[in-house]
Amino acid sequence: MLEEIKKTIEKLDSLSKTKQIKVISHYDTDGITSAAIFSRALQRWNKKFSMEIVRCLDEEYVKSLPEDKILIFLDLASGSLPYLSEKKTEIFIFDHHELTGEIPKNVTMINPHLFKEENISGAGICYLFAKVLSNQNVDLATLATVGMVGDQLEKELGKTYNSILNDADVQIKKGLLLYPATRPLDKVLEYSSSLYIPGVSGSFSGTLGLLKDAGLEKKQAYPSLAELTEEQMANLITAIMLRRIGGGDEDKIIGNLYLIKFFNKLEDAREISALINACSRMGYPQIALGFCLGNKESKKQAEKVYIEYKQNIAAAMRFINETDKIEGKNYTIINAQDKIKDTIIGTTASIMSHSPLYPEGNVIIAMAYNKDKIKVSARLVGKKGRNVREVLTQATIPLNGEVGGHPGAAGCLISKEHEMEFTKTLQNILEVEWINV
Repeated sequence: MLEEIKKTIEKLDSLSKTKQIKVISHYDTDGITSAAIFSRALQRWNKKFSMEIVRCLDEEYVKSLPEDKILIFLDLASGSLPYLSEKKTEIFIFDHHELTGEIPKNVTMINPHLFKEENISGAGICYLFAKVLSNQNVDLATLATVGMVGDQLEKELGKTYNSILNDADVQIKKGLLLYPATRPLDKVLEYSSSLYIPGVSGSFSGTLGLLKDAGLEKKQAYPSLAELTEEQMANLITAIMLRRIGGGDEDKIIGNLYLIKFFNKLEDAREISALINACSRMGYPQIALGFCLGNKESKKQAEKVYIEYKQNIAAAMRFINETDKIEGKNYTIINAQDKIKDTIIGTTASIMSHSPLYPEGNVIIAMAYNKDKIKVSARLVGKKGRNVREVLTQATIPLNGEVGGHPGAAGCLISKEHEMEFTKTLQNILEVEWINV
């Protein structure tokens, strides 16, 4: 893949002497960090370019793109090849999603699926591009780490990711997958949405009881996860596991904590990822991008947006807990309609998929209105079970919808007029699939 990246750099360098560059990137954490890495690399390469952050690629948007510019797509476009084949300009794609067709002649693609390499995030691919371009760009490895965490690929570390982490300014510590790992434990446990603990999550008294059982005492403040000794971490994990009986294997809640330097302060990469994601999903991708590029004003704005985002998530989870659901063996479908923002429906589905209320193998599907469309997010609980991207594809293709994502986390967009038909079709597919498993 590195050899292909070298050839791609030479080709892009030649074409950019006569054509301007337009970069289009996805709006999630991986897409934003990809955009930050790529834009910084282009800037240092003295290339003029424009940047746009988008939620998805549809046929109408692709048709609207200029043909007098080089088009570069980051963290998306592998599923839009038929649309791109009709563009009369050179196109470059740096992506890691599954391909859905033949690569057109006008498209140059860097995608690990083409090289049978480990799955690395869009930000990881963009970092490899930047590093091959110039060793000056090694400082961008930290952003690649955030993109990796944002796409939940940190448990699939191979040779490529280990080399990226070696370049990054990152401390790795084994511990509880609870963020932020750099804040006092009492607040993190009480307000966490990443790890549900019965009787503790959302409860001040329950949190204090857990910390007491774990033998952790408050001095000036409770310690953070990053400050715990191995013995303290083990005691805390034991106390949590006792409250999560039936919640699944220990390895679901234990893993690597990635501590990075951001604005000269030690931060949890998961928290940084969540903040970036929050800005985009609340409609402020430009703030997220500025934050990644080190803009201090963007940092202030991002922190305000993050607070509002967490309030929206809390309201969404209250709605999900109270609303009726379509449930069957190994699946749950929630149709939030206009009660939850379509930009956070995927986050709510992810939170549900990490709850001990749903056993491994369950499929969580959440739906929300997006003007005249419906945004659908699917998540697999645990690692073993159906390929949720295939499930959505079967239900969506007859309705001319758009599908993207991975086997464990995918999404689609369908017309609102197909709401009932889609839900019924989806239910039938899930019933049949699970009977056959």
